[in-house]
Amino acid sequence: MSEEQGSSVRFRPTAPLENLRRRATLYRELRAYFDTLGFVEVTTPALSRDVVVDRFVESIPVEVSRCWTERDEFANTRFPDALTARRMATTFYLQTSPEFALKRLVAAGMDAIYQLAPAFRRGDRGALHNVEFTMIEWYRAGDDYFAGRKLLADVVENVARSFYAHAGLKPQGWSLHRAVERPFGAVFCEKTALNPHVCSFSELRRFADERQIVYPESYASPDGQTTRDDWIDLIFSEVVQPSLGFDAPVLLYDYPSSQSQLAQTGIVDGCEVARRFELFVRGIELANGYDELIDPHVLRNRISVVSKERLRDGSPELPRESRLLAAMDAGLPPCSGCAMGVDRLLCVLLGTDKIDNVIAFPTEIA
Repeated sequence: MSEEQGSSVRFRPTAPLENLRRRATLYRELRAYFDTLGFVEVTTPALSRDVVVDRFVESIPVEVSRCWTERDEFANTRFPDALTARRMATTFYLQTSPEFALKRLVAAGMDAIYQLAPAFRRGDRGALHNVEFTMIEWYRAGDDYFAGRKLLADVVENVARSFYAHAGLKPQGWSLHRAVERPFGAVFCEKTALNPHVCSFSELRRFADERQIVYPESYASPDGQTTRDDWIDLIFSEVVQPSLGFDAPVLLYDYPSSQSQLAQTGIVDGCEVARRFELFVRGIELANGYDELIDPHVLRNRISVVSKERLRDGSPELPRESRLLAAMDAGLPPCSGCAMGVDRLLCVLLGTDKIDNVIAFPTEIA
């Protein structure tokens, strides 16, 4: 009897069972490769008071009644306002990434670590998005910007090769080539004739209008809070990204400094850039890495700026203090880290552009 004949409630996975078996193969190959490099697999909390403060990433808050004795007074220091801090004392967040916890482990003395685990982002649902997804994230103390990029390229190259061998599948064409590294600005300029590091707000809007790129009404509002980064991201996603990584993976680096997030910045050709890198295959963003910021004062300033942007956007306030900042105050060693979407990696390995084809139960039937 079919599912539809037996019940109106769906219980079967959206992904073919063979793809779920191939998912297990990918997990094994990822773990095996990091094991050969001497990395240690770790487990950090999916539920934490800490959360990445990002203007556009929305975490899922969870109220946890007190069932423990707190070991310090951290809960009372998370927000600038004492009343807010007390009100939010029992609010935790499903993690959008294990980033903060992993860096705390590096600060505590672990040299090379990775985690393969679920992550959660509120509102993210689409062809390549699910509210709950799987991420692999790694950090290695002593790695600089160049070593971090090389490691990402090595991971994709070697894991893809071993995955196809053990899954008994013919490799996708892109996987037969080493990742090509390109500066973000150069690639953006090739597609738009605009230098994203120096072009003006009006130049970006004019380009969008000429290309008839659809954008929200708020972008054109004279009293709106739209930034240059909003326009750069819009144009990149509509004009640049869809063409990346079909012949070979493309690794972009040296992003606009305003998009530094938790990366260090540097000067290249007279422009300040974010020492950040991203990997694209078949027009899909797979991974995001940093030459990690280790100065807690800079991070506190960035969090303050983003928090104000979130308030203007009407987004929920997020804590400005974290145990990561305490770890950075104590001393986070120079390191590079990277996060990769495992569901998306499996999509490009199998040649599909729908996440539902590689996960068992997406949000609608979870």
